[in-house]
Amino acid sequence: MSEILLIDDDVELCELVSEYLGGEGFSVEVAHNGADGLSRAQEGRRDLVILDVMLPGLSGFEVLRKLREVSSVPVLMLTARGEDVDRIVGLEMGADDYLAKPFNPRELAARMRAVLRRASSGPETRDRVGADDVVVDLGNRSVRVADREISLTGVEFSLLETLIRSAGSVVSRDDLSRAALFRRASAFDRSLDVHISNLRRKLGPSEAGNERIKTVRGLGYQYVRRAGGR
Repeated sequence: MSEILLIDDDVELCELVSEYLGGEGFSVEVAHNGADGLSRAQEGRRDLVILDVMLPGLSGFEVLRKLREVSSVPVLMLTARGEDVDRIVGLEMGADDYLAKPFNPRELAARMRAVLRRASSGPETRDRVGADDVVVDLGNRSVRVADREISLTGVEFSLLETLIRSAGSVVSRDDLSRAALFRRASAFDRSLDVHISNLRRKLGPSEAGNERIKTVRGLGYQYVRRAGGR
């Protein structure tokens, strides 16, 4: 049973969501303010944190920032409908996905399962994929760039794996969205672009100083191999 921490100051909403998710096989713990939520998220084992942006005391963004300093636990942000800035900021700070309020509990459960699937390492494997100085270890879900290990969210890891498996070729936005977000790409959803931007920043430039992931306008993205690279 997946252990879920729900951080939201709306008591009635928390009761309704907890009851619904309990029926869907999740174990839900609730916190109603940012400080308490952060403390609980940092202690013990949580499979997923559902975090509201608007919280008393510490805001959801502050909780996310402090949590990401010590933990890579998957985080699904709850934002006000129409607040695109909140969604983009949350993704840039390391959230795995977001859902706008008010929402259908069935959609919340579906988003949660998608995030949990991405975060799961799956069966043990020693397989590795790589391009130039980047190595993606699928067994322990780690990534090394040259001699340094970098920390990626579940979405970023899935994007990098998908791009590197097709290094040198263009991968469509829809294929990337299905592989990493478990949904079709939408023209009005910038989630994929923000995750790609975060991934570029973490990977840094190539040995030659060039960008590793190229935007192919109107088509998708391409992981660029160096000339003669393998």
